[in-house]
Amino acid sequence: MKIDWSALGSVFGVSLAVTVGLVALFTLGVMGLSHRERATAQGGSAALATAGAYVAFAGCAAAVAYGINLIMAKG
Repeated sequence: MKIDWSALGSVFGVSLAVTVGLVALFTLGVMGLSHRERATAQGGSAALATAGAYVAFAGCAAAVAYGINLIMAKG
């Protein structure tokens, strides 16, 4: 059995980058919602933070749906 180390390294690198990016996107969504809660408690409005949070969570959901599509694809 011969292992293609360059392909394995490429898969590892892409997986690591996508994981870090997805975690960062989710963190931005949580921070946006946190900012909304803080602004509401102070009597203000944080519509931009809320919209940004929803966009970040939608990006996370899209990435998960794309991953499931890749796994389930019949080809």
